Amino acid sequence: MFKFYQMKHIFEILDKMRCLRKRSTVSFLGVLVIFLLFMNLYIEDSYVLEGDKQLIRETSTHQLNSERYVHTFKDLSNFSGAINVTYRYLAATPLQRKRFLTIGLSSVKRKKGNYLLETIKSIFEQSSYEELKEISVVVHLADFNSSWRDVMVQDITQKFAHHIIAGRLIVIHAPEEYYPILDGLKRNYNDPEDRVRFRSKQNVDYAFLLNFCANTSDYYVMLEDDVRCSKNFLTAIKKVITSLEGTYWVTLEFSKLGYIGKLYHSHDLPRLAHFLLMFYQEMPCDWLLTHFRGLLAQKNVIRFKPSLFQHMGYYSSYKGTENKLKDDDFEEESFDIPDNPPANLYTNMNVFENYEASKAYSSVDEYFWGKPPSVGDVFVIIFENPILIKKIKVSTGTEDRQNDILHHGALDVGENVVDFKQSKHCVTYLRLGEFKNGNFEMSEVNQKIPFDINCIRIYVTKTQKEWLIIRSISIWTF
Repeated sequence: MFKFYQMKHIFEILDKMRCLRKRSTVSFLGVLVIFLLFMNLYIEDSYVLEGDKQLIRETSTHQLNSERYVHTFKDLSNFSGAINVTYRYLAATPLQRKRFLTIGLSSVKRKKGNYLLETIKSIFEQSSYEELKEISVVVHLADFNSSWRDVMVQDITQKFAHHIIAGRLIVIHAPEEYYPILDGLKRNYNDPEDRVRFRSKQNVDYAFLLNFCANTSDYYVMLEDDVRCSKNFLTAIKKVITSLEGTYWVTLEFSKLGYIGKLYHSHDLPRLAHFLLMFYQEMPCDWLLTHFRGLLAQKNVIRFKPSLFQHMGYYSSYKGTENKLKDDDFEEESFDIPDNPPANLYTNMNVFENYEASKAYSSVDEYFWGKPPSVGDVFVIIFENPILIKKIKVSTGTEDRQNDILHHGALDVGENVVDFKQSKHCVTYLRLGEFKNGNFEMSEVNQKIPFDINCIRIYVTKTQKEWLIIRSISIWTF
């Protein structure tokens, strides 16, 4: 494990080689490899094979071809281990199991605007119940201002307490003493000193975040703290990963902007964390990522349309300057999203507090919750206009309350709406099927029903002692 004061000494050596970087990108990569090799020798404090010495001598005067420097970078076993940082857990519960995807966010205090809470909200609201079981969100509050961190932790825990309790949301901080020198850095690209400090610290912020997330999931996606997500983005990502099975990739891109929507295998995170730390003062993080991808032999960008993530911030985290960048390939609802046509909802069950019937039909993270239903109780959807249905899906219970499902029930569809007292109902119903393990799903409904549908009814066929959560009702139409 190298130490940052050692890195400072080595970066001084690199500074003398700046003329090589100015010539071309390939030249920079050549210098980069020299440095990686030197670090490998420096850290080990042991003997060096004569062949490695010869390679260093060669690279001081010749550019390395791509195959050679890629091979060298892959062989740096020192960079597969964790960085020795003791994190502060600001809001978290023990991680119960490894998940499919970790979503990483790093955030600092902005002079204007704050979008972090909206970003976290978008992640959860745009994910289905099934998707939420497969993701974890790690937020690195990277500002050294403890008062700001305290306020943000309070806001996050108030708004997302149930996600923290469920182990889906973790808030951390890497203390300032673990950071390298951030003053008096090289002013590459003629950037002003405060700009160099900002982007250099950001590289370290991300490195510590990546280091923390290395063993939390199979895959990792980086977002910025001012992002809006596409509906069911996880399902889309999984489809892409499946389609690429058997092929080699390092980075998949689900947005063309900055450090947004970049997906990695979690086993690559330690190396990427070390990489950002080693070159933290050289260039912005999104530029470094391009070199990292190339060093691991992915030559071309692999980006998917439509984009799954959109930049929504108006003010930059750097000095509060305006940042109006938008991804014109972004589509908020571009996948298999239910139509849920306009309807009125009714139930004779005993509703708990404000968990009313309409919340089961909503697209956001909310649900209907009723006290134990009895045989004959109903939950009815009456559409504003007759519809032709392609698919129906009803889910009950939640991850936190897995027993609050409909244990015995059926789903009916009806026609011929009539007024009854102060409400409406269908005169006749046809049974589509029974609930199984609290869920109902049927495709090609139009081929089974000979009429346009006015109503859908969930019918309780047996009294149960458990409460009932109807988490979502999804309708696909033609």
